[in-house]
Amino acid sequence: MKIALACDHGGLNLKKEIVSYLKQNGYEAVDFGTNTTDSCDYPDYALPAAEAVANGECDFGILVCSTGIGVSIVANKVPGIRCAHCHDAYCAKYTRLHNNANMLAMGEKVVGVGYALQIVEAFLTTQFEGGRHIRRVDKITAIEKKYGK
Repeated sequence: MKIALACDHGGLNLKKEIVSYLKQNGYEAVDFGTNTTDSCDYPDYALPAAEAVANGECDFGILVCSTGIGVSIVANKVPGIRCAHCHDAYCAKYTRLHNNANMLAMGEKVVGVGYALQIVEAFLTTQFEGGRHIRRVDKITAIEKKYGK
């Protein structure tokens, strides 16, 4: 499974830990940067990662900044992306079960490395439940189409 990753300078340390975890657990990590602690603009990195998930180049995506908020906003501007900003494993599990989220956003200054890796594991190992949730995800897609350009 291919996982797109991206961060800004505020999420670099956590992204490195996630990349290591993914490789140790048999995932292919596709890193869209940044790879420096120099100040940068998170949309420059989150957007290409989200596009890679939307176009099927990657199966899922994980984004990191200081809070996880900025990168999640960017990703959710891309048609076909359902990026969930999660700060715990429960939310990560249920966004996959009920929302069929295809991207995860976290904040390096919000969650510690150990718990962040549990969040990643919950997100990547939980399958979409389907059933009544398909109708809801379809409604999200309809909204996206209505307001998309």
